[in-house]
Amino acid sequence: MKLRKPNVKFTRMRHVNHQIFLLMILTVTLPLLIMSGIIYMFSFKAVKTEYQTSSNLILNNLSFNIDQYLQSIEKGTLNAQLDAQLQNALENYTYHQEENSQDMKFQYRSVIETFISSIEMTIKNVDSIRIYAGDRAFYSADFNRADYTSGDFTKEPWYIQTLQHNGGVVLFGTHPPFNRTNVHEPVISIARVINKVGSKQQLGVMLVDIRLDSLREILKLSETSMRNFVIIDSDGGIVYSSANNQMDPSSVYKLDTGIIETVLKERTGSFYAPISGKKSYIHFLTSPYSDWKVIQSIEEKEMTKPAGLLGNLILGLALASLGTAVLFMILLYNRVTKPIIKLTRQVKLVGMGRFDVNLSSRRQDEFGVLYQGIHKMVEELQNYIERSSMAKAQQKIAQYGALKSQINPHFLANALETIQMKAVINGQRDISEMVGILGKLFRIHIQTGKETVTLREELDHIRLYVRVQQMRFGDKIRYVENLDPGSESAEVMHFSLQPLVENAIVHGLERKSGPGLLEIGATLSGQELVITVRDDGAGMSAEELEKLRERLKLPSDTLDQRHIGIKNVHDRIHFYFGEAYGLTVDSTDGEGTAVSIRLPGGK
Repeated sequence: MKLRKPNVKFTRMRHVNHQIFLLMILTVTLPLLIMSGIIYMFSFKAVKTEYQTSSNLILNNLSFNIDQYLQSIEKGTLNAQLDAQLQNALENYTYHQEENSQDMKFQYRSVIETFISSIEMTIKNVDSIRIYAGDRAFYSADFNRADYTSGDFTKEPWYIQTLQHNGGVVLFGTHPPFNRTNVHEPVISIARVINKVGSKQQLGVMLVDIRLDSLREILKLSETSMRNFVIIDSDGGIVYSSANNQMDPSSVYKLDTGIIETVLKERTGSFYAPISGKKSYIHFLTSPYSDWKVIQSIEEKEMTKPAGLLGNLILGLALASLGTAVLFMILLYNRVTKPIIKLTRQVKLVGMGRFDVNLSSRRQDEFGVLYQGIHKMVEELQNYIERSSMAKAQQKIAQYGALKSQINPHFLANALETIQMKAVINGQRDISEMVGILGKLFRIHIQTGKETVTLREELDHIRLYVRVQQMRFGDKIRYVENLDPGSESAEVMHFSLQPLVENAIVHGLERKSGPGLLEIGATLSGQELVITVRDDGAGMSAEELEKLRERLKLPSDTLDQRHIGIKNVHDRIHFYFGEAYGLTVDSTDGEGTAVSIRLPGGK
């Protein structure tokens, strides 16, 4: 037989590696890129919000601690108002110098210096304490007198400012120590007038110098290389500033004049401003006691660094997935796509009638097996094509013979009707009735082609079937129905009850000695219909029941013929209505069996 070469048109192929590469880009890389952008945006906002909240808490705690420390110093200075010996010594030394002898002056001076020494011991990080009375400055015994500069201190600005407060505390920000030489380390000072108890008579002025170590100890737990602090007084003067270099406390962190002016306008607030050319977040509040402003600043880049790290991590994952996709595409092309393209071209040549193609391969994997299989197929293809026409003709003949040998259900139903007529003519009414019922059963099988019918139609079939069994067993089988109103119109699987009824008779009632009951019940509950086929026959042992329940879960081809009908009904219901529906079996040895069908009850 001569073969005609088919007209095969070569078209441009869409290689599978390109499709997989595009799929990976769309399903992995692109979503990761979008996700990285979204996560970075939200984490950026969340980090800024979290930092601002923590910044407010830190500033409040710092301000409270600073105020507590300053108040403790103020309370220490109040002792000068309450110490009677000090008051007496200051009053006599200031206002009665001419009346006092040298011994008395020495005694008064000793009282004053002893008081100063006792106060120094109670104040942490104190640099020095001095009391100015009359024309003299008094200090403790440990004070280095060589550091003090003699002169008219009454004309010093700090002294005049202190007198103007009439006994109130005056705070002086970071400054070189007053009236001292050879001392360059800055201090903070608290000064107040010592008044005579019960009057406004000024007995002297107390000046307390405090080292900056006190503020450093308060701020050191919050100061980092990223977070800096500046404390200014109500006039904008620097009280304290973080060190630019944490290893060098003498280096000072400075703020622009514009930032300080902005801070002085409000008692508390936050804003963004450039510091040394870098955008920074600035947060400040005003101390209620000292009226100093505690300012905290951090570069925005440092504040949002965690969000940036997270965004970079996700971006890196996206780029890594892109590189993986490219590498996978290359490997896929060399190991899969290229052999498939070669095989496709050769198969197309075979389709055009060329059987001399080279289909050899050294690969030991699935592609090697595929090449060998196709090679063998091509060798046999020519013989197969020549035999195909004859095989098709023989197949038609075999099918025709098979059709002739089949029993026609229509012929069988018509034959049963003929037998019924003969039985009536001969007066065999029992045989006539039984044959008539069987004919109706065959007619039901022939006429219906539906998957589902109403419960009413299914019960019509069951009644005919039970009637045949009752004619067979006589009074041994009693049949009852217990149906909820409206249940007969619900849809059920066609021929789903007959296998269950047959099972109840054959394995239950037939094995029971004496008469038995076969009951079919239908219950509508919400959106579910439950049909129960119950018998009071032989029942099953607990072991047999458990085996049957397990077998219902197995594939159909694993079951024996005894349970194939029940399994078939169970699988049909699963397939048609879903996994939520199907059969459940309950049985007690010697008492009977109940098989329940759960179906959707809504229309």
